[in-house]
Amino acid sequence: METFFTTELTIPITQVMILLTLSTLALIFGRIRLALLINYCFTLYWGYIANLDLFRGDQAAKVAKFSLFYFGFGAVIIVLAVIGFMYYRE
Repeated sequence: METFFTTELTIPITQVMILLTLSTLALIFGRIRLALLINYCFTLYWGYIANLDLFRGDQAAKVAKFSLFYFGFGAVIIVLAVIGFMYYRE
């Protein structure tokens, strides 16, 4: 459990600016679901892909299987959300 409390994630400021720009544009044009999907994708990227080296190592060996399962579940949610956007009619 100590691994979770002592891990520090780094997020580049350029990526934060891209997230804010894309989210703001989506919200300005009234695409609330798209803004939520953008935020979710960035969160998943920052948590697992950008900081992947934090999940590799001796201390995180027990967490590796759960993290991989959790990331896979997140990817499935993104795919289902995109499919839902494609077939949703207002």
